[in-house]
Amino acid sequence: MAAVSHPVFARVYERLSVAMDRAGTAAFRGDLVAGLSGRVIEIGAGNGRMFSHYPPEVREVVAVEPERRLRAAAERAARSAPVSVTVVDGLAEALPAGTGEFDAAVLALVLCTVPDQAGALAEVSRVLRPGGELRFFEHVAAAEASRLHRAQRLVDATLWPKLFAGCHTSRDTVGAIRAAGFQIEQLRRFRFPATSNSPSAPCAHGRATRPA
Repeated sequence: MAAVSHPVFARVYERLSVAMDRAGTAAFRGDLVAGLSGRVIEIGAGNGRMFSHYPPEVREVVAVEPERRLRAAAERAARSAPVSVTVVDGLAEALPAGTGEFDAAVLALVLCTVPDQAGALAEVSRVLRPGGELRFFEHVAAAEASRLHRAQRLVDATLWPKLFAGCHTSRDTVGAIRAAGFQIEQLRRFRFPATSNSPSAPCAHGRATRPA
């Protein structure tokens, strides 16, 4: 058992995720999983907002979520998903899955929160088959010399991770994906919302492959 509990954040996130999807996150989620097929592992599934977007070519989704309240919400969402979804307890750094078991991995707004980003990406590489895909949509660091990046580093060193279940806004997540051995095939950087100067506004959305 992962035994992760962030009850206040989980309650807030259940409402916030709905509002975010209405504001445009739902479209990013749909783009993220478009064209996937076979067996997919979704890491940090939260309350299951991704489930409704999986295409029918996906045979099975194994959704890993360590936070108790969010996992229960994901289990409820799985019942009405258009594809088979199994929600399991587990940590990104120790995935409950066998080596080379999946055709694709999906990471949405989770690599900013994991304690060991490199360890989590190593686990993603382990459970993917050679040539398997990593789809990612993540909060990332702003340009290093920018005022926003300085603000990110300040909030990450103070209250932001405590308020948002370990979220760190200034991580070079794209660099970490490359360092883990993945080959990035598509990458889009943007701010969401587009005009926001929030530390969490810079995002990266893309696709990478595990080399054969």
